[in-house]
Amino acid sequence: MLIDRKNVVGFCEDLRRQGNKIVFTNGCFDILHAGHVRYLTAAKNFGDVLIVGLNTDESVKRLKGTSRPINNQDDRAEVLLGLKAVDHVIFFGEATAENLIAEVKPQVYVKGGDYTFETLPEAKIVQSYGGRVELVNLVAGHSTTNLIEKIQAGLNHE
Repeated sequence: MLIDRKNVVGFCEDLRRQGNKIVFTNGCFDILHAGHVRYLTAAKNFGDVLIVGLNTDESVKRLKGTSRPINNQDDRAEVLLGLKAVDHVIFFGEATAENLIAEVKPQVYVKGGDYTFETLPEAKIVQSYGGRVELVNLVAGHSTTNLIEKIQAGLNHE
């Protein structure tokens, strides 16, 4: 289910009241691939409900450049929600997920192993309310950037 940002605090309070352990992660998830699926499945295993903070189209452009995203935010949300591991998606447009995490207050915040606790700005917020941060190893050779490069290389050879 797509969560409206205006309702996220109450929505998450309800989930916790029902005894659910909330897990949160965030990203662009522009062209979904096996690495994403494995990452999201691993994230879901840390709790009961997985909420994905999804960068808006404008924030993806700021982070990745004007040629991105390849897929618009509504399409990216629909694909994520089609995965067994993902329970909810919420859009955010900030440079980091710090404000959104302060609203969701997940018991577990998950990011890829390309981050460290020192390079993850959200880690301090999660730890401030007693949450836990988990870093999940990425699948080597699986990234949206790699896929785009492979596609472009294939097009250049024709």
